[in-house]
Amino acid sequence: MDLQDQLKNLFPDHEPEETASDTSKASNIWMQDDPIICKYVKRKGKPTTILEGYTGATEDFKILAKEIKKSLSVGGSFKDDKIIIQGDYRDKIMQLLKDKGFNVKRVGG
Repeated sequence: MDLQDQLKNLFPDHEPEETASDTSKASNIWMQDDPIICKYVKRKGKPTTILEGYTGATEDFKILAKEIKKSLSVGGSFKDDKIIIQGDYRDKIMQLLKDKGFNVKRVGG
């Protein structure tokens, strides 16, 4: 007898709720009218890509940063409402954001 059978025996009148499958957290991210700025900067001689200009909730931007880092398999951080990605991945990041429905503007070299 598994746990669900035991619970049915204890609470026979209870109807379990249908849980919606959480396929992607990105579908809940708030879209904006202004473009996200994607720029290339060298810090201490190393290339970095910086994304800024998101006007939604900070938590949504953190989720987006995590998805970008995971899809590119690179390191990075989220500081001062900016996503900092290690390396020059402007083209890949811009394509990824455009596929999600964001308006992206390329700045620098």
